[in-house]
Amino acid sequence: MADIKFEIKEAVGVLSESNKGWKKELNLMSWNDKEPKYDIRDWSPEHDKMGKGITLSKDELVKLRDLLNSMEL
Repeated sequence: MADIKFEIKEAVGVLSESNKGWKKELNLMSWNDKEPKYDIRDWSPEHDKMGKGITLSKDELVKLRDLLNSMEL
């Protein structure tokens, strides 16, 4: 399996933290030197390990925001 190159361009915020120190974060990420996209996933405290996540374009993030804002919680 090929190595995946990543760079956190902007740490937007932490959504939650587990009792083991892993944090679910929203970041602006560049994957394999490509255009940065927004990314939600779990990260180890040192950011050397990651869990599965979801990557969104700016348009998709805006649409998700709008959908969340329209929900009755």
